[in-house]
Amino acid sequence: MIRIVIAEDQGMLRGALGSLLDFEEDIEVIAQAKNGEEALHFIQMLHPDVCLMDIEMPIKSGLEVAEELKTHLSTCKIIILTTFARPGYFERALKAEVHGYLLKDGSSDELAQSIRNVMKGKREFAPELIFGSMKEDNPLTEREREVLRLVADGKTAKEISSALFLSTGTIRNYMSEIIGKLNVKNRIEAISKAEEKGWI
Repeated sequence: MIRIVIAEDQGMLRGALGSLLDFEEDIEVIAQAKNGEEALHFIQMLHPDVCLMDIEMPIKSGLEVAEELKTHLSTCKIIILTTFARPGYFERALKAEVHGYLLKDGSSDELAQSIRNVMKGKREFAPELIFGSMKEDNPLTEREREVLRLVADGKTAKEISSALFLSTGTIRNYMSEIIGKLNVKNRIEAISKAEEKGWI
């Protein structure tokens, strides 16, 4: 029996998915979570074989949960379900070593088969999501990415300058270059855009 946790913030969809998968003779839904934190709790408590995870959820996103589980070396296989073909999402999902990245609007039969394939060691990726997420080239240099990552971590210009052995003036120059290249108004927008596109 394949034991499954479903994590989906839309109650109706979560319930429907649970009911449909419970009809499968070899699949048992053992818990349903309405956000990423609940999902993490169920995975750590119940040790399911597979967690079907919505990508955008409150408190913790499906990707954040997958990234956390990777660092904890969890044996639970993660299948991300999404309606979004965003470049940054797919890249992050691959880095988090998810076992599946599928569209929500597929049939329950296809989903059940994908779960079985994942249990056999295969990886299941929807072709539409792969093509939809073909990466735009990252306009930032390695050093600019490094600066923006530190800014995203909440570091001040002074802290960044001492970490990278550069003057605060140089850090400011890097930031204005980054803002110009990303065509955004400020550092907050720069971080948001770079994260969404998987550039940092």
